[in-house]
Amino acid sequence: MMVGNITALPARKFKKRLLFEAAQCIIEVNKAESWKVVIMSDYDGSQIQVLEGLEPVRKRPGMYIGSTGVDGLHHLVKEIADNSIDEAIAGFANRVEVILQKDGGARVIDNGRGIPVDKHAKTGKSTLETVLTVLHAGGKFGDGGYKVSSGLHGVGSSVVNALSTRMIAEVLRDGKLYHQEYALGVPQGEVKAIPEVESTRRTSGTSITFYPDPTIFKETIIFNFDRIADYLRHQAYLTKGVTTTVYDERTGERETFYFEGGIKSYVQKLNYGREPIEGAPFYVDKQIDDIGVEISVQYNETFNEILKPFANNVLTPDGGTHVVGFRTALNRVVNDYARKNGLLKEKEESLTGDDIKEGLTAVILVKIPDPQFEGQTKNKLGNPEVRSAVDKTMSEYFAYYLEENPNVAKKIVGKAVLAARARKAARAARDNVLRKSAMDGLNLPSKLADCSSRDPSICELYIVEGNSAAGSAKEGRDSKIQAILPLRGKVLNTERARLDKMFANNEIVSLIKAMGTGIGEQFDLKGARYHKIVFMTDADVDGSHISTLLLTFFFRYMREVVEAGYVYLAKPPLFGLVKGTGSGRKIDYVFDEETLEKTLDEKIAERRANGTKIDETQERYKQAGYSFQQRFKGLGEMDATQLWETTMSPENRVLVQLNIEDAEKADAIFTKLMGDEVELRKNFIQSRAATVNVEELDF
Repeated sequence: MMVGNITALPARKFKKRLLFEAAQCIIEVNKAESWKVVIMSDYDGSQIQVLEGLEPVRKRPGMYIGSTGVDGLHHLVKEIADNSIDEAIAGFANRVEVILQKDGGARVIDNGRGIPVDKHAKTGKSTLETVLTVLHAGGKFGDGGYKVSSGLHGVGSSVVNALSTRMIAEVLRDGKLYHQEYALGVPQGEVKAIPEVESTRRTSGTSITFYPDPTIFKETIIFNFDRIADYLRHQAYLTKGVTTTVYDERTGERETFYFEGGIKSYVQKLNYGREPIEGAPFYVDKQIDDIGVEISVQYNETFNEILKPFANNVLTPDGGTHVVGFRTALNRVVNDYARKNGLLKEKEESLTGDDIKEGLTAVILVKIPDPQFEGQTKNKLGNPEVRSAVDKTMSEYFAYYLEENPNVAKKIVGKAVLAARARKAARAARDNVLRKSAMDGLNLPSKLADCSSRDPSICELYIVEGNSAAGSAKEGRDSKIQAILPLRGKVLNTERARLDKMFANNEIVSLIKAMGTGIGEQFDLKGARYHKIVFMTDADVDGSHISTLLLTFFFRYMREVVEAGYVYLAKPPLFGLVKGTGSGRKIDYVFDEETLEKTLDEKIAERRANGTKIDETQERYKQAGYSFQQRFKGLGEMDATQLWETTMSPENRVLVQLNIEDAEKADAIFTKLMGDEVELRKNFIQSRAATVNVEELDF
């Protein structure tokens, strides 16, 4: 196929030349009367590829597992382990174990029924081979082997097989052990049966061992113990009565999880360190027709909400019908209780969803035969019947809970009433800020040195510590795409502040104005004026504290900005190694102690190799050929040129992009570091004190 743009001839003459080729050409005319010609003469059926079996998986692995990076690698373990968890959900298994082997493989074992090994009527092959080599084959369709399962699309096991250099399947059924091996998804022989297996702790079950293909997972094929442990911990919370274990043969590390309380235990774990409201958490487990509804709720004294919605053990971070049903019922029940008991006066406005969710921690788990997820990522549940089932369950049983626990109920309502007052105060403060901006004729903060471009995709906002550094940054920046917002001192700790208090803080208000996204109920990521927000603070303890305060604000009130990948930390250099003088003066910038030592060692070795005599009595940087070594204690010590060269120039700078790999862990860390519980913060610091290099700290 050939594509070309022809502009030399007028459209009228060019048409005549192409009349005889009309059957072979597709011609498009643009407004400038130039022609785009696609010659199709060599395009026929021979160029259409038909991928068979598991070929599509190896051709486009990202379509099936999201990516071929670290996330995709660990998704393989999840796909196999999910099948074992489905056995537990169905009541046929109570143990699931993942073993990370020394040889690089991962083995998943359960004590369920074992994958059937009889001949499959449609494929004519063993059912085991069918499940592991045919896409969309499994017991999760229609009247299959599972009433409830997380593997809606039935592609998991076969996808893992396709992306593994080797897979070993072992099934224990009826006193026999069945065995089959695969290479790149292709069976290496028939299913073999070993009769009269000696009794083990399992009378039945499945074991799948696989070795990820390094040609697919080029970034890494090394499994991370902590990631797998986190996944199995969550599955133990969500599946009452199941014990999950991860064992690492490489290190000997082992973790086992079992939670008698299920999601009730999960809620208590999520609330750890948040000063929960006294009283046992609310918990209900109800079956309505073929829909299982399990909900646990406990309030705490913070201003933030933690909501974990699941459908068939699959986290649905974008919510769905189960969340809609839950919120509708929660709002109605709390308002009804408040009115009935005189906690909300007749003339007062009803409490809003935002008021009632302040300090809420809740886990929702629904189990349904035919979940309708939005796409393979399963981020949102769409089943309309689930909404009414959750609404009915929550409405009835949470109303009972409030009536039976009046002290807890009064605290929940009282907290919501305070949130409503704060919301109204925040609205008044926001309106006041907007009115002042309108009167000033400006919507942007006066201290913002904005960039000239209006394309957010290329614009950068540098949030700079100190007026001195901000002055250098303004002078040295690329004014087309780089904006500078100076900070005065440390910003407000928003972990402990509502919106009304934030609108009274000049630094926070300036940041909100500069961002352009709004905040709270008016937040809209599409309004972001910059797609790169860079925290540029000193490379010391105070600078780290300011960065943490800023990140707390973004995490709690503009999390979508972080999730979109817009937030970065600038890494200014700690050292400048100066060589030469005058016009020949050159500075090598070094960002940490480790790199400094490595740089000096390399320079000294290089000079020795060139025959230069090294004076061992000199300081090491002089042995390396430098005039002197400068240590930067803060950004304010750099002039505009240095700040540009080291920290702002796209060619030289080092930026660390912030993302939320595990929002639950991040949330817990922010609570520990920035919350009211001093003891938690003290323990967190003490537990990590041994890993801190005291020589790197400036006092």
